[in-house]
Amino acid sequence: MRTDETVYKKLYAELENYERKGVNILIDGYQASPLQIVTAYMAKEEGTYMRDYVMDPSGNIEALAFTNINEYRQAEMTP
Repeated sequence: MRTDETVYKKLYAELENYERKGVNILIDGYQASPLQIVTAYMAKEEGTYMRDYVMDPSGNIEALAFTNINEYRQAEMTP
């Protein structure tokens, strides 16, 4: 099995586990499934994604947001 394939499978399993626990998963501000996140990572030549964990007051993960930082940087640089 190729290394990239192993990474994607591990990411999918991790995200699926979060989803089962009721953690909201977002990509660029929109609700997403583990498969949608992994697909975006597989097409990473179009973007680089940063994880952002949203915690509740007890310190538990409430949401997991993925933001395309390439798009964010382009928006900042555009006059």
